[in-house]
Amino acid sequence: MPLISLPGISRRAFTLAPLGIMMSRAASSTQHWALLSDTHIPANADDAYRGFKPVENLKQVVQQVVAAKPEGALICGDLARLEGLMPDYAQLKSLVAPIAVQSPLAMTLGNHDDRKNFLASFGGAQQGKQSVQGKHVIVIDGPAVRIVMLDSLLQANVTPGQLGKTQRTWLSEYLKNSDKKPTLIVVHHPLDDGDGSLTDFEYLFQIVKPHKKVKAILYGHTHVYQYGVADGIHLVNLPAIGYNFTDSQPVGWVESKLSAEGGEFTLHSIGGNQEKNGKTVSLKWRG
Repeated sequence: MPLISLPGISRRAFTLAPLGIMMSRAASSTQHWALLSDTHIPANADDAYRGFKPVENLKQVVQQVVAAKPEGALICGDLARLEGLMPDYAQLKSLVAPIAVQSPLAMTLGNHDDRKNFLASFGGAQQGKQSVQGKHVIVIDGPAVRIVMLDSLLQANVTPGQLGKTQRTWLSEYLKNSDKKPTLIVVHHPLDDGDGSLTDFEYLFQIVKPHKKVKAILYGHTHVYQYGVADGIHLVNLPAIGYNFTDSQPVGWVESKLSAEGGEFTLHSIGGNQEKNGKTVSLKWRG
């Protein structure tokens, strides 16, 4: 099976490797990935916020992702609506099944998730899962780039996030011991000093800055679609799927083509501001 535990799913795409998950298919210069975030799935399909129904939104996105046929997909936290309840994850599992049948799917946790309930729903012994006590960390080792998915969940329905010393220590050692393959880090919370952001973001930057192989950090949480750079590291803020906070922001997902040299990111919006729908942003990795 892929990175999550769904009955009847083939494990043809990935095989276990010492440092995480290694793609078993032939080496490629480009990896095609679907990047999703902030699905906010409730148990009740009729649940709505700001005029959006997260269940209906995800159904649309899943259809688009399946049609795009990516080599893999990820969801960058806030999987559940508010508190990470078991019925929320049951609904989510059903909705993402068409993606997981077709390609590997990895998920990290946000502030509206519950780690215990998530692992009970999707399985604690997932492929690529790292031995980081109290955290859900996944490593995906592809032919062109490596993706490290961190866990910034501090407490369910508490807005700020935190990696914590144990996870930071693991990341520091992992980056020291892994090869020079271009690496992308995925974490739910933004890396700034906002009250609802990652509380230990400065420590994270201290860890990743010296490692030139770290090319970008992807995050969600803000329900904003934007790009930035810090110390040469690209910061990609993925849009939300469940709903936006303001009419100026799109609702949707991002299709990416990732290589050793850079990445191309194309927005697919299903609601909200449509100005950037279908437009591609090209990023060149730092040397």
